[in-house]
Amino acid sequence: MLALEVALLSDRGGRKYNEDACGHWHSARHLCCVLADGAGGHGGGDIASRLAVQELIGRFSQQPSEGGDELGRMMRVTNDVLISQRVPGTARQDMHSTAVCLVIDFVGHRAHWAHAGDSRMYWFRNGRVLARTRDHSLVQSLVDSGMLTPQEMRDHPKRSELRSALGIAADLLEVSAADGGDEVLPGDVFLLCTDGLWEYLEDEVLERTLAAAPNPGAWIGELGAEVRRAASAKTSHDNFSALTVWTRPVPEA
Repeated sequence: MLALEVALLSDRGGRKYNEDACGHWHSARHLCCVLADGAGGHGGGDIASRLAVQELIGRFSQQPSEGGDELGRMMRVTNDVLISQRVPGTARQDMHSTAVCLVIDFVGHRAHWAHAGDSRMYWFRNGRVLARTRDHSLVQSLVDSGMLTPQEMRDHPKRSELRSALGIAADLLEVSAADGGDEVLPGDVFLLCTDGLWEYLEDEVLERTLAAAPNPGAWIGELGAEVRRAASAKTSHDNFSALTVWTRPVPEA
């Protein structure tokens, strides 16, 4: 059995509206965390991201997934629901959202996840990045082909062009899902975040601030401060959101 601590942050950055959403739910065995970043015009993005979070958590709470494949199918159903909620001639007519969902079985010490778009999940062990999702984006494709370095993707002018996100036709939707190859150990840390956060914070910053943080809330607060400092010269910088889960051994009775 693992004890879990959760903290989250969502900030509108330099924008008029915050189109990010995040949430979590737990049972006696599972913790389900979802984070989403909406797009689609005035008002449409925030509706899409909230819908993605509500649908994924609602569906998981009714029938918890036991692995990445099941969670991936749940994300595809959520995509169908989002499309069905579009209303022509309104802010909802072309709404999309990235989404990343993490499930931790804190009794069985296992984790699995699924995502669409460029919102990310990081898994840290001993203060270092153990695993990370790979973005469904144009620049990630360029990195995979060797045409860009991982550092160059953060400043690339087409960094925001996505290959996949919730709200596209089912036959075009790309969802990646995985089961953690490692057992979740006490002390492991998970981070879900939108591109408005990770584009400013390289892995070294994430690891350095994690090592210095006494608790999840302090770490999330410092990540927010780091983004604000890094984006201070960019008045219209994107919304940024993060949700972290810290694992600890259950105290003995």
